[in-house]
Amino acid sequence: QVQLAESGGGMVQAGGSLRLSCAVSGRTFSRYAMGWFRQAPGKEREFVAAVNWSGGSTFYASSVQGRPTISRDKAKNTMYLQMNSLEPEDTAVYFCAAASSGQFSTKTTAYDYWGQGTQVTVSS
Repeated sequence: QVQLAESGGGMVQAGGSLRLSCAVSGRTFSRYAMGWFRQAPGKEREFVAAVNWSGGSTFYASSVQGRPTISRDKAKNTMYLQMNSLEPEDTAVYFCAAASSGQFSTKTTAYDYWGQGTQVTVSS
């Protein structure tokens, strides 16, 4: 069983930065691909960024390209999302997810485990 717990959300002004963390329990963290998704009120959950099992390959949504950096620390069983130049449109609940396949995907159905989410609010 794998459990995910996000942290690091909060309220920030436009142009600011946040670093989200996703702590993973379970001995097979290193085998999972990991992803970040977000969901704004009244909208579907959308892909933000993902990293493969080794950490050597990453992928980002075009809507956030150039602003976030996804990374993982296997020693700490933790994944991170550094978000820079935040915009009001980035306001959403951010979720981390794990895929047992080891390969990342932009589709929510590819992920087996999800965290509860952390709220990010960007004011103009």
